[in-house]
Amino acid sequence: MITRNEILVEVETLLTTYCNGCFLKKYHRQEHGKTFAHRFCITECTVGEKIKKCGQKL
Repeated sequence: MITRNEILVEVETLLTTYCNGCFLKKYHRQEHGKTFAHRFCITECTVGEKIKKCGQKL
């Protein structure tokens, strides 16, 4: 069974590896605003889906 700390480390790794400096997030934020960019990341981005699955494990 995966511990809470391992899940949090996995999420942090995904965020630092893929999300920091993401050009899609930056583009959507400039063109459509923060809310749209956040929704895009959660619902349509594959990394966002992985993070969401990690959150469900918590």
